[in-house]
Amino acid sequence: MGIYLNPDSSRFEEAVNSDIYIDKTGLLNYTNSVLHTMQKYICISRPRRFGKSIAANMLAAYYSRGCDARELFSQFEIAKSDTFEKHLNQYNTIFINMQEMLSRSKNVQELVARFQKLIIRELKSEYPEVEYFDEDDLTLCMQDVYVQTKQTFVIIIDEWDCIFREYKTDREAQEKYLDFLRDLLKDKAYIHLAYMTGILPIKKYGTHSALNMFDEFSMIDPGPLACYVGFTEEEVKGLCEQYQMDMGEVKSWYDGYSFEKTLSIYSPRSVVNCMRLGKIGNYWNQTETFEALQVYIDMNFEGLKDDVLSMIAGNSVPVNIGNFANDMSTFHTEDDVLTLLIHLGYAAYDYDNKTVQIPNNEVRAEYVNSVSASDWGEVSKALKISADTLEAIWQKRPKQVAEAVRQAHFETSHIQYNDENALSYTISLALYAARNFYTVHREFPGGKGFADLVFLPRKKFIDKPALVVELKWDRTAEGAINQIKRNEYCRSLKDYQGNLLLVGINYDRKTKEHECVIEEINNDLEGHSAMWNR
Repeated sequence: MGIYLNPDSSRFEEAVNSDIYIDKTGLLNYTNSVLHTMQKYICISRPRRFGKSIAANMLAAYYSRGCDARELFSQFEIAKSDTFEKHLNQYNTIFINMQEMLSRSKNVQELVARFQKLIIRELKSEYPEVEYFDEDDLTLCMQDVYVQTKQTFVIIIDEWDCIFREYKTDREAQEKYLDFLRDLLKDKAYIHLAYMTGILPIKKYGTHSALNMFDEFSMIDPGPLACYVGFTEEEVKGLCEQYQMDMGEVKSWYDGYSFEKTLSIYSPRSVVNCMRLGKIGNYWNQTETFEALQVYIDMNFEGLKDDVLSMIAGNSVPVNIGNFANDMSTFHTEDDVLTLLIHLGYAAYDYDNKTVQIPNNEVRAEYVNSVSASDWGEVSKALKISADTLEAIWQKRPKQVAEAVRQAHFETSHIQYNDENALSYTISLALYAARNFYTVHREFPGGKGFADLVFLPRKKFIDKPALVVELKWDRTAEGAINQIKRNEYCRSLKDYQGNLLLVGINYDRKTKEHECVIEEINNDLEGHSAMWNR
């Protein structure tokens, strides 16, 4: 047993012994199926907070010859597999966190030298009887061990892409690192499995294709490993029942990543913190500040700000992922930025429709913080005062609401401010704070049509009035109120018993002024009757 060669199972034991552990050992069924095949090279790219290291620790505990993990795994899904015993603790396993290695090195050359020196030292300790041709060359040393002992290797590299994040523009350093990994891994009989984790995919680092033998499983296309990206809907339902948390609330805050065969994937770290602490909130910012996002959305690409605002308002936008260079410094268009945000977890990709959106309320809060702290003119100001705007609606102060909408009014290149649809984006921004209290519905089906926006109080805020918002363009705010009544939009809210605020908003194209009218009713049968007869 060593530190890097054939480690024990203690790191995975810590995860299993924690307050919450979700069984993801089914991943081992896949890795077992590709052992000693042409598909033995696996690269997993996930955002931070999505359990990459826990999975890597699990693989190390399962394959390492340095421990006996039969009892540890016996309680989990993998123990039911026909391949469980065959591969359990049968391989020389090298497990290394490359970020840790980099933090102790001054440059890539020193990192490579340190990597080799540490593994060779443990190889010689484990196999003193082996005759080594070159005791300074790790590739040759592993080959000597394999030839003379017939023992094969599993290589697990966590945070493999840290070089490309730390040395963003140093092409020479990147290529030295890739050449080292290629020499160590590619076409080597002693390798039965190579498993790497990182944030970025690996295919297109410039023209260098040193690691083209890897299958990639990313946030754009995780393939058969989709259910291991994060927590599934069923897993989160079980936790909500156990910890008595509201599933609807948890879903709106932490869901939003969906793939072809797995429709709902939740951010695992955030769900765990939510359950442990018994509180819905933003746990994303405990590991990364909003400035990390701000750097990218402030880039000066045509259409980028428009798309960000549209996504904050709850919309999806088209994206072309094909030209992304898979690094954090090469950006040619807004599509490259949006594609990086997918890999960082700040956006969710719809593979079928080729669109991107903000996945949930937790991540949306990071966008709002970033825009509010950026110089985005009146939009930044509108987001900052959105709580005041919501309070103005509750207090029935229409002039203040109209002024707030004016501040959120934005002109864009492809979302022209010239119809009710564009106005709805503006209202969504001006009332962003409403998401803290309401579930927001656009084009909500009513009695004889669709209400533009309906805000229904979440369970813990039933003391707040529901809001029915109707938007008009070059008409009148009073006419918007009359349309709500005439078309009986509130009929669809029959299950909601409480006060209703009808909000009519109009934009006059000639005067460029916004007008607001607010009217309160009570949503019971008597209130309905009184409203329809007005």
